[in-house]
Order: sequence, then structure tokens, then C-alpha cells
Amino acid sequence: MDIVYINDLKVDTVIGIFDWERRIRQTVSLDLEMAADIRKGAASDHIDDALDYKAIGKRVIAFIEGSEFQLVETLAEKVAQLVLSEFQVPWLKLRLSKPGALRGSRDVGVIIERGERPHG
Repeated sequence: MDIVYINDLKVDTVIGIFDWERRIRQTVSLDLEMAADIRKGAASDHIDDALDYKAIGKRVIAFIEGSEFQLVETLAEKVAQLVLSEFQVPWLKLRLSKPGALRGSRDVGVIIERGERPHG
């Protein structure tokens, strides 16, 4: 299994449970690992034969910017569903964090895996 990844993608969104959080935009950070077979793209050297991380990144940014979830858990689940369904990714690992959400820590968040991990 090969992995295509996006690391530390920062997006501003409305996220949080407190009234003050509903009135501002906060930055979330996303790490995404996606199962892919890169051999066809490597052989042809053409983006049509590869998992297009730029297209995925643009779609994820637009989705997160337009969302207004209360929980990082909900946002992570929705982003995972989007990538799995819209980009035919069989498996992904997603880390979503809210920098500065807990005093004394760099960030807090969730790490989830969804889909079927390919073998081989």
C-alpha cells in the first residue's frame, strides 16, 4: 500500500461549543494520509493517473471553511466521508487538531482511520 499525504493543512472555520467560539473563526490543522496505488501515475507521469492531492486539498479547504460544527469529532468524520466518497480513496487516516484549544498544550484533536486498508 502506498500513501499520499497532506500535512499541516491550516484552515479557518467556525468550530467550538462556547458562544464566543460561534462568533469567531478559529484555525484547525489537518493531516491526511490516503491509501493509493501510485504505480500507474509513476509510470505515465500524468496527474490523471494519480491521486490528485491538490484537488483533494482544495475541496477539503472549501468544505471546512464553509462548515460550522461544534465538535472536532464531527468535522473529522465529515471530512473523512467526503474524501472517501468523492475521491474513491479506500482508506485514510486523518488527524484534526485545534491549536491553542487547551492552555498549556500546543493543540488538541482527534485521529481517525476510515475505510478498508489495502493489503500488498
